[in-house]
Amino acid sequence: MAVLAAFRGRRRKERRARRGLFLLPSMFTVANLFCGYACLVYTLRGEFATAAPFLGIALVLDTLDGRIARLTGAASAFGEEFDSLADIVSFGVAPAILTSAWGLAPFGRLGWAAGFLFVVAAATRLARFNIQSATVDKRYFVGMPSPAAACVLAATVFVSPAPLTTVAEALPVLLVVLLPAALMVTTLRFRSFKEINLGHRRSYLPLLAIAGIIAVITAHPPFVLAGMAYTYLASGPIEALIGRVRRRGTPELAEAAAVEPDAASSGTDGPVRFN
Repeated sequence: MAVLAAFRGRRRKERRARRGLFLLPSMFTVANLFCGYACLVYTLRGEFATAAPFLGIALVLDTLDGRIARLTGAASAFGEEFDSLADIVSFGVAPAILTSAWGLAPFGRLGWAAGFLFVVAAATRLARFNIQSATVDKRYFVGMPSPAAACVLAATVFVSPAPLTTVAEALPVLLVVLLPAALMVTTLRFRSFKEINLGHRRSYLPLLAIAGIIAVITAHPPFVLAGMAYTYLASGPIEALIGRVRRRGTPELAEAAAVEPDAASSGTDGPVRFN
């Protein structure tokens, strides 16, 4: 009987441990959702310098919940749906309201419309991610991910949190809102960095890189974070442009290689092409 009781007690502990592992990723998702809510609360108070950093924290939490779910084997359909609902608040509604209150107010209804377009783009991006996540290359996102787009808006506010009051001041903000919104619904590829494996025994280089990034951020958080956000925004179009140039250059190189043997066999000087 004592052995049976001990066995049952061990089974109960194992079930509790599994339940705890299942809840762990969802706790990060709840924290992500709280950051979106906190951003909205501080935005309504007009405290933009306090509201903006919450979206950066939400991005970190959103990155961690997926990785933790995979590492612990706690990934589930519920977790995926819950994460998407939290993301539409933290990376769709919250950044749109923050930017509208901070810099789009001089445009009136046009500013509201621009903010709403960002929300629609974020929702579309999240829906597309949910249906394509099992079929696309894990090294890339198709379209700019909504957390990164939200952080472009948040970093812009964080650099200069004083509210904008004139149309001339606020005009660039329209581009700040609409460009990430457009990139979210394009098919441009953005690197996901999911190939970085911190669980590997020899993952010293990624850890050192992360430590270096943190050290640089602490030097001047607003400008460094804004630089990182805009660099990532530009990376998708730049990488697509480089890929297009390379694809155009490949046929020309093949044609040049075909011309040179013909010229040599005929005994005449063929055309020399430099690419």
